Amino acid sequence: MLARLSPTRRLVIASLLMTAGNGAFATCSAIYFTRVGGLTLTEMGLGLTIACALGLVVGVPLGHLADRRGPQRVAVLLVALNGVAASGYLLVRGFPVFVLMACLFTAAQRGSRAAQQALIARLVGGDEVVRTQARVRSMNNVGIGVGAAGASIALQIGTATAFSAVIIVNALGFFASAAMLATLPPVPPAPDSPPDEPRWAVFRDGPFAVFTALGAVLALHTVLLEIVLPLWITRYTHASTALVTVLFVLNTVSVVLFQVRIGVRVTTMPSAVRAFRWSGVALCAACGVFAASAGGSPLVSSVLLVLAGALHVGGELLVSAASWHITFSLAPAGKQGQYQGFAMTGYATAMMLAPTLLTVLVVQGGPPGWLVLGGAFLLSVLPAGAVVAWAERTRRTQAVPQPADPAGATHDRAGEVAPQNSADAR
Repeated sequence: MLARLSPTRRLVIASLLMTAGNGAFATCSAIYFTRVGGLTLTEMGLGLTIACALGLVVGVPLGHLADRRGPQRVAVLLVALNGVAASGYLLVRGFPVFVLMACLFTAAQRGSRAAQQALIARLVGGDEVVRTQARVRSMNNVGIGVGAAGASIALQIGTATAFSAVIIVNALGFFASAAMLATLPPVPPAPDSPPDEPRWAVFRDGPFAVFTALGAVLALHTVLLEIVLPLWITRYTHASTALVTVLFVLNTVSVVLFQVRIGVRVTTMPSAVRAFRWSGVALCAACGVFAASAGGSPLVSSVLLVLAGALHVGGELLVSAASWHITFSLAPAGKQGQYQGFAMTGYATAMMLAPTLLTVLVVQGGPPGWLVLGGAFLLSVLPAGAVVAWAERTRRTQAVPQPADPAGATHDRAGEVAPQNSADAR
């Protein structure tokens, strides 16, 4: 059966296995750690902050390791290590063990994501890169939804055994995902960089760093549904709290149905830049409509919230497709791992700052806070074209990375085979 599955489908299945277990664990992790693990909310928050800080610094080194040792091999190792760390949560009965396991889990997760990004670039390549990323993200949402639904059973039971079962399922999901990744064709390591090129090229790449910063600002939208909107709806609107669930369902279903359709339309750098700009416009408009939902009748607030939720997910779909194309295209051949690790460091930084920042800005600031946030989204996309043009002037870029075959060759667009260490057409 595996022999009949394409590499793309195996990547999608591996991601589904991983996110289903993780979705289940995320749903009841806070209750498990405070009720069974003996942590206070302050200890749990501090431990997660320490783990996130560690995650900020390991993405690039582990991504570089994937470049040097082969992305498939490193991805399998790190995803399996994620399973070990996930099962280690069973041992948590106090703060020190929790910090240790959370740091191990976060480091392995950051590194495995960078390795999997490099694996997609090297294994799939061509116009399939963004399409594959879209399929993976679409299936991730399915996995998280399925996992969260399964975790509701453990929440109803409410015993330590039930929560431990969720942790075991999460760990098994990582192990099964690693096993699926191991069935992919092996991808050889990238060739060594020329002596005159810096080893950590991404740290000297000004255009890529600026684009990563712009993407980090847009990434603030990710926590709106989870943290900001539940508090906004209950404090500032007369809408039912059931709208929180409606917006979650709207977002998840939209990603599952439309992420691939949008992804396949972003096939060139100009189309990626346009999508990136329109994502900021959509997110800015969503913030304006969210602000307008304050007060008013329950019906008016509900309609405005659903409209804003649709604009929000539209911006989310656009920025995902655009960012994939731009970050993959701007990464030099043989350095996809460290570049994708750097890009995800920007995202991780936004995720670490967003809960506090947006709670103060929007929940405490009220409607004006939404307008400030919308303005930030809009301003962050305006320089995108200039930044990409700057990047293209400093390197020879190809449209998207080309796939590597197991023998160590890459295929150009004409279907001819060129040695892997030759300069890629830009």
